Amino acid sequence: MRTEDVLAATATGLWRWDNAAGTVTLDAEAARLLELPAAAGVFRESAVRSRFHPVDWNEIYGVVSLALAEGTLAEARLRIVDRSGRVLRTVRSRCKPLPPETPGGADYVLVGTLQEVAEPQPGTTGAHTPITGDWRRSREAFLLDAGRALAEARSTEEVLRVAASLSMPGFSPDGLAVFGVAGERLTIIGHHGHSVGDEDPFTNMPLETDYPAAEVVRTGRAIYLPSPEDYSRRYPVTWPLASRFGRRSWAFLPLIVAGHTMGAWLAGFKHPVSFSPDERSVLTTVARMLAQALTRAGVAETERELSLGLQRSMMPTLGPEVPGMTVAARYIPTGGGLQVGGDWYDMIPLPNGRIALVIGDVQGHDVRAAGLMGQLRIALRAYASEGHRPDAVLSRASRFLSGLTDAYEGEATGPRFATCLYAEVDPETGTLDIARAGHPDPVVTTADGTAMIRQTEGGLPLGVEEDADYPTSRLTLEPGETIMLCTDGLIETGGHDMFSGWDRLRPVLEQHTTDMEKLADALVQAVHGPTSHYTTGPLADRREDDIALVLLRCDGGTRRQTAPRRTALTIAQAEPERIAAARQQLRDLLHDWADPEQVDAAVLMISEMATNVLVHTDGDALMLAQATGEHGERRLRVEVSDGSDELPHKRRPGEMASSGRGLVLMEMLADAWGVDPRGSGKSIWFELHESGPEAGTGS
Repeated sequence: MRTEDVLAATATGLWRWDNAAGTVTLDAEAARLLELPAAAGVFRESAVRSRFHPVDWNEIYGVVSLALAEGTLAEARLRIVDRSGRVLRTVRSRCKPLPPETPGGADYVLVGTLQEVAEPQPGTTGAHTPITGDWRRSREAFLLDAGRALAEARSTEEVLRVAASLSMPGFSPDGLAVFGVAGERLTIIGHHGHSVGDEDPFTNMPLETDYPAAEVVRTGRAIYLPSPEDYSRRYPVTWPLASRFGRRSWAFLPLIVAGHTMGAWLAGFKHPVSFSPDERSVLTTVARMLAQALTRAGVAETERELSLGLQRSMMPTLGPEVPGMTVAARYIPTGGGLQVGGDWYDMIPLPNGRIALVIGDVQGHDVRAAGLMGQLRIALRAYASEGHRPDAVLSRASRFLSGLTDAYEGEATGPRFATCLYAEVDPETGTLDIARAGHPDPVVTTADGTAMIRQTEGGLPLGVEEDADYPTSRLTLEPGETIMLCTDGLIETGGHDMFSGWDRLRPVLEQHTTDMEKLADALVQAVHGPTSHYTTGPLADRREDDIALVLLRCDGGTRRQTAPRRTALTIAQAEPERIAAARQQLRDLLHDWADPEQVDAAVLMISEMATNVLVHTDGDALMLAQATGEHGERRLRVEVSDGSDELPHKRRPGEMASSGRGLVLMEMLADAWGVDPRGSGKSIWFELHESGPEAGTGS
């Protein structure tokens, strides 16, 4: 009997599908099964495709791709329909995909059989059957969820946890293991469904071992073992290692990324699994997603460890304790993924027994900014250790940074600049000599909890001008007072400007805390914590800028509510706008004064006094303000000094006069006032005694 007769008797036909030519060759039985003229011939692919249910035809591509990848047979059930879409019969296809002649090509040839199966009955509708419909929909939903979950995993541990929680449609494994490769040996990256120590026999296993995972890594092809008999027959040497887990089926799949096999994935089942084409397709897809997720997680972990190591090397801890003072510091990197940026702080022991506090911000948040920050920080330490004064340290640092950025002129990003504040601290006297290069002013919190921005002299940011000057300002910390140095990230994060950002931080600084570590945490929490959504300004919990923060507290005795409040400010002839800063400093000093009208009067008088110096002399004005006494009974004394020996005279200006009212206002508004000659120059002063309906009641 001829082979053709045997095949026809069993309703089995032969077909050959040439993907490149777009033709399908059928024998007579195959043509009959496809409702084509019952004669052998070559048909166009479109004519054959019209006989299959559209869903089944689309499934062929996935099945063929899987068979090509695994080097196995492509098996599928296909429904034959008429022109109205009614199912006439169901055929089973078993084909061998022949790989393309050109490596990496997309063309292939299918050679195989078509055989009629008993279901469904002719005349039924073309609704999806459980095999070709519902199961496939469940599979697609599962793969979407699995892909989303694996894409969101940020670490190897999370990837393994997601893989262990995947519930595959109809055949979920109860045990998983992910193998990696180290040299010529297998390693265990992680496992699930096993006890601690179960992985020991499989750790550091040579790749030459007769073990399925080792073979998968060597060949890059999946291995399916549907029964213990298959396992023991194919891998008798390592079968005893696997038999003790009591599983019935195993799938070992390669983890391939960019054509390289990076490891293997084991899925073990306590129930028998036949590993149909659909099941193998699901496992293969999950393995591909798992390999990509593990690769991403590995790269992210490497970059994270690199950036953290860079951060640790660039951001050292504070030095030894400072006698009589407490120091706390924080560095919070931006949330853009890179854990280092351009902000930094430092504490440097100086040759004269003093210490230097440095805080700065290099433009940008990228690797180059971090590199420039590291170089600039080293240069500042070197200049400071040579014993230079603050102004000389910043001048040299600016020249150094200008030389560095000049080397990058050819880059699209251009040169960089940096802001910096350098403070030389004398722990014995509490004095700080401060030089500032475009950096935010420091904030001083007095012993009674009043926080004020202390205006200091400043110059251009480092690197902008090679020979820039940086004048030095001196202030003194009294016992119980705290100074805060910070970068603009602490103030402006969350949509703030300098003014609204200061309003957000001021209540935190005025909490009368003596614990600098808790205060540092509270300041950062005010910017990044949950409460940041409900304080002043258009806030959002964003980390668009790095934050560096240094707190220095002068110890020495119990904080007293009667401790004097002081502020000082120099108003230069070339900077008349600093009169507004003097007014604001005075308001900050008197923020809890009992009578608001007295505050307005004091602000008006200081404005008149400072303006007179700038208009009628050639020198600068120095403002000193101090409030002493118990709350409700305090005394404010404000002095404005200048270098001119010419004393002011009280006049009676007419209605149209534009000047001459300063001393008249002081006589009307102040409780006491006067003019004191001081050798070279003079001092104009006034005093106010706290009074009003709220005097003595507190704030």
